Amino acid sequence: MKSFLTFQCVLCLIVLVWSEAASQFGVSSHTITVQVQDITGIQVNIGSINLTISGSDAIAGQDAMTTTDQSSTLLWGINGGTKKITAQTSLGSPFFTLKVVALSPSQGTAAPEVTLSSAPQDLLLNVGKSSGSCTLQYTGIALASQGTGSDAHTITFTVQAQ
Repeated sequence: MKSFLTFQCVLCLIVLVWSEAASQFGVSSHTITVQVQDITGIQVNIGSINLTISGSDAIAGQDAMTTTDQSSTLLWGINGGTKKITAQTSLGSPFFTLKVVALSPSQGTAAPEVTLSSAPQDLLLNVGKSSGSCTLQYTGIALASQGTGSDAHTITFTVQAQ
């Protein structure tokens, strides 16, 4: 019986020591804040496009010759308010005409086809909080009376407040 009482006393002592130690450690906490900033990602999937107007693009008796390309896709991700996407060329005085239009946008509204210039032109409107894509259709136009040559454009797409 004495060993049982000794065991109980030792057990009580261990429980008391443990609860004293636990109360000394206390509780601790901290605050974590997740902050999301304005994100506007935009990307074109193809680096270079060549529009070539050849004899097959000419119609006898007409001055204007055209060629089109739809191999490029514009991708975007926007988490801010309603935005628009503009397009512009680096070429201040192009000899030939270059037009662009956004086809089948998954978000927003495509603006009508625009002639690219060094001033930003609306390409997509009402692009809200979304990720999306559209096909870019470029049209090169040359007049037979202009002769031959080439224009090298760098097209810049920009997300802006609407």
